[in-house]
Amino acid sequence: MLTNSRLAYHSHDHKRCIHAALTRAKTLCDAGHVRFTPIREAVLRTIWASHRPLGAYDIVDHMALDAASGKRILAPTVYRSIEFLLEQGLIHRIATLNAYIGCPFPGNHHSDFFLICRECGSAAECSADPLNIAIEQTAKRAHFKVESQMIEIAGLCPECQPDNQQGCEQ
Repeated sequence: MLTNSRLAYHSHDHKRCIHAALTRAKTLCDAGHVRFTPIREAVLRTIWASHRPLGAYDIVDHMALDAASGKRILAPTVYRSIEFLLEQGLIHRIATLNAYIGCPFPGNHHSDFFLICRECGSAAECSADPLNIAIEQTAKRAHFKVESQMIEIAGLCPECQPDNQQGCEQ
């Protein structure tokens, strides 16, 4: 079953995505007894501002100024926040783009893949049990222990396809 891909490629109330991501982040950080500081929250909010992966310097540019202090947010501060968010499983790194995207499933062990539109840059985190099972079975036959998995698939989202067909149906 393919899940979650439709949301990234279709109009929806994106404020709900951001609110849900921040609520989950606060809950997970509280449960893990780690600090979800205002800067970390601002970085996560910036990453969740769209379904397009953002590089670290894109995040710096989007944040520009710290609203509380009026000072410019510097790249090292953003990098530390990104590292924290990765460690907490709140975001993913898309290696081919050297960019980051919010994780809609934080706190849950999952082996997902990303559909990345080469035209508009949007990305959807998807899950397909048959694919995960195939990877697990192949690794088992090879006596290989999978420690992490990142599959990135480039193509065109439904909105960017020449005939604008609606794909990614569940």
